[in-house]
Amino acid sequence: MKYTLAFDVYGTLINTSGVFNSLEQLIGGKAKLFMETWRNKQLEYSFRRGLMNKYTDFSVCTKDSLGFCCEVFKTDLNKAQIDSLMDEYSVLPTFSDVETGLKNLKKSGHRLFAFSNGNEKAVSNLLTNAKIIERFDGIISVENIETFKPNPLVYKHFNTETNSTKSDSWLISSNPFDVIGAISYGMRSAWVQRSPDSIFDPWGIEPTTIINKLTDLSLKLELNE
Repeated sequence: MKYTLAFDVYGTLINTSGVFNSLEQLIGGKAKLFMETWRNKQLEYSFRRGLMNKYTDFSVCTKDSLGFCCEVFKTDLNKAQIDSLMDEYSVLPTFSDVETGLKNLKKSGHRLFAFSNGNEKAVSNLLTNAKIIERFDGIISVENIETFKPNPLVYKHFNTETNSTKSDSWLISSNPFDVIGAISYGMRSAWVQRSPDSIFDPWGIEPTTIINKLTDLSLKLELNE
């Protein structure tokens, strides 16, 4: 069976740890914790805005969370340094398995879509810079419905925009909240456990399958037919 695949972008295809070297140069030994807090707060801000029906572009969540980290870690970054970090967030690298994994899935006849909280232009630029945009049949962003994952309306929006159904579509994500959101909505989902230290939320809602890299996905899809 051929499926419609929804690929989360940040953290699944694109390595958000790509800012680490720049942060290390700016703030030294605090860089790793700063980077992790920045990412976690970015997601928290999107969740909160979604719940409050106060949508804004995902880049605003990213910049606001950067400001939060500067306060928490007592790091006085100037405007040029903040702008540079934000610019770097728009040209992050892919994980090493992504190009081959996407190529194999495309060759197998599946439809591939980038599916993101980021706006379409930002995601397009990111995937273009990473040289993987040609692997996708399209980009589905939350911006048209003005809310964020894991709101079920976002997954419904994906099915509507791609002319797919819950039963023939899969979400592929390294973010447990995203996987749980898709499963709760009724899609199937593959959790990309990129680190053995990554923990899936113990909610009693399990991913359809677990993979460590995208090159494992083709076989998993065949086994779940």
